[in-house]
Amino acid sequence: MNERTDRMLRTATAEQDRPFVMPELPDGVIRPVVRAPARVLSTPGQLVDPGDPAVVQLAADLLATQRVSPGCVGLAAQQVGLAWRVFSVDVTGHPKARTCHGAFVLCNAEVVEASRREKGREGCMSVPDLTGDVKRARRVVVRGQLPVTGETVTLTTDAFEAVALQHEIDHTDGALFIDRVAGAHALHARQTYLPSPPPLR
Repeated sequence: MNERTDRMLRTATAEQDRPFVMPELPDGVIRPVVRAPARVLSTPGQLVDPGDPAVVQLAADLLATQRVSPGCVGLAAQQVGLAWRVFSVDVTGHPKARTCHGAFVLCNAEVVEASRREKGREGCMSVPDLTGDVKRARRVVVRGQLPVTGETVTLTTDAFEAVALQHEIDHTDGALFIDRVAGAHALHARQTYLPSPPPLR
């Protein structure tokens, strides 16, 4: 990370990342998770109206599905069959997490600042048999909207939560982690790594 980028990210941490509270959501429904090579996983998501009842219900469903999926720290609309720019994240309790904003859903999110990228291991519920070595920024600033209210929020985060956010934003862009690896040598059979802490899903 160069000095200028580090200074910008620290400024963002101090000035932009104000606490936010997730709006109340309806009861969520557990949805089946789509697996590659389903076409929806490679379809860029459409911008959504965060107050649309269908979007609000999707937000609840993503969190409900994530909660019952062991090791899952994030889930995007594409993974339940919808090409929308909506995803959930919750890295609470993960051993690699430092900053943690709890369980939340963002709509129409984008990375607005990022540090130097470093390589790390990732997995995905939609690619259940593989993990891969992916280069991601370890500090990011992400801007998006909350479901229900449409409030625009800015999150500054690091470590595992930063990686999770980038992974989910990739999903909303129609990209999987396997699209980010350097080649076949950077893909690994998932069962080899089961004794390790759960990889990013």
